[in-house]
Amino acid sequence: MRDAIVIIPTYNEIENIEAIIRAVFTQDKAFDILVVDDNSPDLTGLKVEELQKEFPDSLFLLKRESKTGLGRAYIDGFKWCLEKKYEYIFEMDADFSHDPKDLVRLYNACAIEGADVSIGSRYIKGVNVVNWPMSRVLMSYFASKYVRLITRMKLQDTTAGFVCYKRQVLEVINLDGIKFVGYAFQIEMKFKAYLKKFKIIEVPVIFTDRSKGKSKMSSGIISEAIFGVLNMKLKSLVGK
Repeated sequence: MRDAIVIIPTYNEIENIEAIIRAVFTQDKAFDILVVDDNSPDLTGLKVEELQKEFPDSLFLLKRESKTGLGRAYIDGFKWCLEKKYEYIFEMDADFSHDPKDLVRLYNACAIEGADVSIGSRYIKGVNVVNWPMSRVLMSYFASKYVRLITRMKLQDTTAGFVCYKRQVLEVINLDGIKFVGYAFQIEMKFKAYLKKFKIIEVPVIFTDRSKGKSKMSSGIISEAIFGVLNMKLKSLVGK
């Protein structure tokens, strides 16, 4: 077993899943992979099962009965990885918006530079986003500014979904107490780590929008982020 594992949540990612798995496995550092599949109608899970025959000791599949949100998928994945004693646990999208080559940089930020959490940041050096419409770039950029204003976190990319956690962070955070299931899940996890005074480092990356498959973004997810962050901050002030 390796010391690091990449969690890849999937729902209808048949067009990307094999390529992203192979890309992760070709990095200079060895990573295991846990795919958390929400019973994809396009049979993404079945493709992963086929690939497990080729990678029996490094590719794992956690099947969920239905699509109940990104946050719940990651939390189930975190718990699985903690049980298996991994030291470094990653979040990563299946659609190549996160470059597998940056996994080593995030790993080194924790393993060598002493971070407890490392974030692949789109905004640490300007705006490093490719193939997004300007409306979405602005929405994401100002969402991060809004979150910084409300939470006082000193992070440029508060909504990033490309993250490495040391296991001790996930052991300390009450995973069952995480409230958000969509876009705001990423914010809540960072905020919980911030409140526990863990060291968080941002690593500049280039985010490239998916070229295959369909985005899971929705107005409900955005609404959760906007209104949920304020509620989250208020609860932290009263110790809930």
